[in-house]
Amino acid sequence: MSFLLHIIKVGSTYPAIAARFGDFESWIADGLRLATVEVRVVNAEAGAELPHPAKSAGIIVTGSHSMITDDPPWSLRVEKWIPSVIRAGVPFLGICYGHQLLARAAGGEAGYHPAGKEFGTVPVHLLPPCANDPLFASLPRGFPVHATHSQSVLRLPPGAVRLAANTYEHNHAFRVGNAWGVQFHPEYTADIMRSYITEDARNLAAAGINVADLLAAVVETPHAASVLTNFASLVETR
Repeated sequence: MSFLLHIIKVGSTYPAIAARFGDFESWIADGLRLATVEVRVVNAEAGAELPHPAKSAGIIVTGSHSMITDDPPWSLRVEKWIPSVIRAGVPFLGICYGHQLLARAAGGEAGYHPAGKEFGTVPVHLLPPCANDPLFASLPRGFPVHATHSQSVLRLPPGAVRLAANTYEHNHAFRVGNAWGVQFHPEYTADIMRSYITEDARNLAAAGINVADLLAAVVETPHAASVLTNFASLVETR
């Protein structure tokens, strides 16, 4: 049987950003640097059939510009499917919207963050359980990440292990079984983050956020990017 890593596409970036850099799934695929496992994209937002967990070497759910609390039908379908992936023990990584979907699917809660948006390059710190975690053990205790979200995981699922946080976001990363969720974007480069800030500049300014300061704070985030390569290593050695 041929095993694939499936990227479950649940949204797209802005057209202007896609024209320059491609879309979420291409950033993720590039960041994985897989050598022995083929990647297949499944556009769940467009209604594509979700893969059977037994036929997946690994699964990644992308980010989205949608709000999880709007409960679009395609999102509810993915949420209902995720528990079968967890039960099968297939390595799973949810990014941003995918992180929130994982939390809800496993019995947690997601919704609007009471402090509003987290946007730009921000610091995170790792928590003690990361010492033995396959995705985080090799990383320093603190490092910058790229983030852009209004909604968050407000309550972790029962039995979940909290892995990363910062002063704004209590649940920047967690693990439940062989499934991980990260609120930050390991697939973003500094150029992509700057493009997001520029694209949203008017709304950010209207919210009282200093856009020039956001742009000046953007740096590359190689340690965050290592979450993808570490996940790829886990998949390839499985």
